Amino acid sequence: MAQNKNSRLVAAEIVFQWLEDQSFPDRQLAKIQNDHAFILEVVNGVVRNGEIFQWLENKWLRNEPELFFKAVLWVGLYQLLFMNNVEEYAAINETVNAAKGYPNGTGAAKMINAVLRRAQREKDGVLKDLKNQPSHIQLSHPQFLMDRWVKTYGEDDAIELAKWNNTPPSTILRIEQSRVDAAEFIDKLREADIEPLMHPYSDKEIFLILPRGVGVRKVPGYEEGWFTIQDPATSVSVDLLAPRPGETVLDACAAPGGKTAMMAGRMDGRGELIAMDMHDDRIDVLKENQKRLNLDWIEIVKGDARKAEAVFGDRKFDAILLDVPCLNTGVLKRRADARWRIDQERMDSIVDLQNAILTACSKLLKEKGRIVYSTCSLEPEENEELVSKWIRDNPDFRLVKTGKAFPPDSGTDGAFAALLRKK
Repeated sequence: MAQNKNSRLVAAEIVFQWLEDQSFPDRQLAKIQNDHAFILEVVNGVVRNGEIFQWLENKWLRNEPELFFKAVLWVGLYQLLFMNNVEEYAAINETVNAAKGYPNGTGAAKMINAVLRRAQREKDGVLKDLKNQPSHIQLSHPQFLMDRWVKTYGEDDAIELAKWNNTPPSTILRIEQSRVDAAEFIDKLREADIEPLMHPYSDKEIFLILPRGVGVRKVPGYEEGWFTIQDPATSVSVDLLAPRPGETVLDACAAPGGKTAMMAGRMDGRGELIAMDMHDDRIDVLKENQKRLNLDWIEIVKGDARKAEAVFGDRKFDAILLDVPCLNTGVLKRRADARWRIDQERMDSIVDLQNAILTACSKLLKEKGRIVYSTCSLEPEENEELVSKWIRDNPDFRLVKTGKAFPPDSGTDGAFAALLRKK
């Protein structure tokens, strides 16, 4: 491995790991101490625009590069084509240097240098030619997804959705109004020279958009639990469930706990609220947020939602929130890498899992109890179609209402939720 790594090399190594085994880039990015903002932008930009860089490779290279050098090349191409605040000379030279310390690096560095200098010379022509390519290349989404969205939402909305996914995500926080007065909190932000923007989706909950570059842990009230980092789309399912003080409520797939905290506020600390997840690391996150938000009255349980009866025995609930694992197609702005892990096989598998979780958790309801099934996906198979089929197969339940957030229209993450009531 190369010593004295420059930032381009660090970025390339993260991209290489992602190309090699589809590992989650955000886990590696979280470990970066130096030049974090630059590396974060480069890695996410490369992952987001992978289809474009593959298109350029196919145009300009006779042979596929070794995977590591592909990663280095893509890091350089992203800087030259999409970052206007980087000196082209530095982008080329530092990227080429990132390749030199690896086996076969000398020859690969010459190839990378040649391609990057061509991209520098032909930038305007490349970007013009890109506009004439099919939409899945222009907008760097799998053709499988683009074709589905065109069929489901129409071409215009499909394109707007893909454009939305390609814009940098905002950091949005929800004020914990049980902990702090909203006006007082906003005053504290302004005293810290942070000017928040009220998100238009705010209603029962108040969501604020933070200015770019503000570190969450440096926001006033972080340690005191005055806010959670949370997109407004998370309120769709909680609004439908409408948990009330005194009820017994289960959040069956709870981590990281934003919806749990929102429900705790609606319940005003009265009743029973149980947050469950099956993975130790996610349980740790739940406990961390429970402590920060001073929600000691919430019970945290480790368990598999597919085996809910084994976890809870004869215990029954008035209301259950079921935010199931999904394909995440409503949050591809925040999880750029997720778009490349979606295919028909994975969709079929996730739908089976979702159906199993809904069936298992529905058995925990009291008579006349209610359950909200929700996803952060936009695919009908995971949402409307699954719920319709499940209701047909379970006639002791009825569909009361659905809610949906479509990102280009709502200005939020994508979300779907369905309120089902036991007869």
